[in-house]
Amino acid sequence: MFRTGTFTYGVVFISLLVTFVAACSVKKDMTASGFSIQEATIRDIHAAYRSGTLTCRQLVEIYLERIEKYDKPTRLNAIVVINPDALKTADELDAEFRETGNLRPLHGIPVIVKDNYETYDLQTTGGSIALEGFIPPDDAYQVQKLREAGAIVLAKSNMGEWAFSPYYTQSSIAGITANPYDLSRVPAGSSGGTAAAVAANFGTIGLGTDTGNSIRGPSSHCCLVGIRSTMGLTSRDGIIPLYLRNDVGGPMCRSVEDAARVLEVIAGYDPNDPITKKSEGKIPDNYTQFLDKAGLKGARIGVFRLYTERPATAPEVLALFENAISDLRSAGAEVVDPFTILNFGRLTNGIWCDMFRHDLNSYLASLGDKAPIQNLLEVYNKGLYDPRNKKRISRALDVPIQEEPACQDLYTEPKNIAFREAVLEAMANQNVDFIIYPTWGNPPVKIGDFNSPAGDNSQLIPPHTGMPALNVPMGFTHKDLPAGLQIVGKLFAEPDLIKVAYAYEQETQHRRPPKRFD
Repeated sequence: MFRTGTFTYGVVFISLLVTFVAACSVKKDMTASGFSIQEATIRDIHAAYRSGTLTCRQLVEIYLERIEKYDKPTRLNAIVVINPDALKTADELDAEFRETGNLRPLHGIPVIVKDNYETYDLQTTGGSIALEGFIPPDDAYQVQKLREAGAIVLAKSNMGEWAFSPYYTQSSIAGITANPYDLSRVPAGSSGGTAAAVAANFGTIGLGTDTGNSIRGPSSHCCLVGIRSTMGLTSRDGIIPLYLRNDVGGPMCRSVEDAARVLEVIAGYDPNDPITKKSEGKIPDNYTQFLDKAGLKGARIGVFRLYTERPATAPEVLALFENAISDLRSAGAEVVDPFTILNFGRLTNGIWCDMFRHDLNSYLASLGDKAPIQNLLEVYNKGLYDPRNKKRISRALDVPIQEEPACQDLYTEPKNIAFREAVLEAMANQNVDFIIYPTWGNPPVKIGDFNSPAGDNSQLIPPHTGMPALNVPMGFTHKDLPAGLQIVGKLFAEPDLIKVAYAYEQETQHRRPPKRFD
């Protein structure tokens, strides 16, 4: 009896010990009151603030613990620098809420900011050692708006050096970022650091930039919602440019609702970016009013088969895309398949215009004596770059210096006007409001694999028409590798895009966190 009793007590003790250890490990992602940050949305967090089960400080502490536990130890390497004042800001926001009883739109919401957005209190490098230690005089417009809305800049994320590569995220300032769903694979580029961090629940929301792919592509590879908005809806002021005429900054989030909440904070006219004048009169009071579960009923959607008929398109991605089309139909959409654009190849041939040297030099000149370098030639001559980018920088230096840019903005350059009019004419003739295709035709490739087809489908329609597009998760290949559905809308039709994307998201519920970071 004694031996049996001892064994029983031993089992009970071990069971309690296991429970205690598990509880201790859970506490890293959970407050004492039981609030878990895993997949927590802005709505969830604000509800917890109001109920008193969570404070801004507690939330920031949990995210900081997750970054410490997972980022460098797993070699995810999504984070470049953590804001040392994040807890101080959280305390100030907690005090404000206690005093006023009011929450600002993004009150106490930790945001991961791509390292090409200026932040007055944190190093901003564009992924380049040429700008190491550079602290800008003020915030980029979008960062300023997020802070005014109560967001906490938690950290700056790694990016492709100067935002060059859409395929991988590697910088000379911080190295290589991996994909949290498979640490041997890429998260795409150049906003891969933001994508990996948000997907792994290192912050609630994120900011990325998109010249040809870099919000939508990493969002696809990391199971996120990423919005490239209409050119002119959001300001580019304070964002280190790649090609300014194509650059757009915007949200990368785990849900359509959170992305819509971020967009309504950052959208609007900014006199420091004159192209945003086009947004006046075209922005609703809020974007969350368009979160409609029935939003696909009657939506006219065109299937752009050019991107699915490529031999390099992976069968697994194509199968997910066909399932997405079926899901869209089941939710009430009217699908036009195929949707075609006449003379697509001719209209897009040679449409890219290498503006990097002009735009970077202009940006550096705008900093005056605060600029740590004077121009791109200095970067090259001093060897301040990732060796992989030597040819890319050399080609940019071959473009002659001009006072005026070689190409005008998307609304005045003849090639872009012709392309946009052709796309809009095709949409009108085929009676569609949206165009869809897989964001990537292939799963994320292995880090260091530069031979396998990448399948980037994002480089032409939105970047050169100015039309908006978003990526929404459409499932997984090989069980754990995310794939994304890209939805393109008409100019300033973000309300409609949000409506159909939200309906699809709610119908399918494809988003799930990476197992390694669960």
